[in-house]
Amino acid sequence: MRTRQLGLGLGGLLLVAVVAIAAALLAMKLAPSYIEFFAVKKALNAIASERSGASPAEIRKAFDQRATVDDITSVKGADLEITKDGGQVVISAAYRREIPLFANIGVYIDFAATSRQ
Repeated sequence: MRTRQLGLGLGGLLLVAVVAIAAALLAMKLAPSYIEFFAVKKALNAIASERSGASPAEIRKAFDQRATVDDITSVKGADLEITKDGGQVVISAAYRREIPLFANIGVYIDFAATSRQ
């Protein structure tokens, strides 16, 4: 028979709970920025495929319309870089998000989206 019990003590349980809660809070703070990034990328791909012969002004206007619907606030139509690569329109956007965590601690994330496959 074992004379000593094995398992997780109260201190270990509290430590695991604190780490899990901190990870969950960090994920909840960062998730909206990544959701917005994927919305920007989706909008760029859709506009590039739909409006391959459009002027840069029309592309910017189309992005602003999509940004209003998809609640994209980090990128405006004026921020887009529009180029042609082999007859195909390539739309790019690069931006930085600052996410405050607590007190004077925050996270900077640099995003770069392009319509090129």
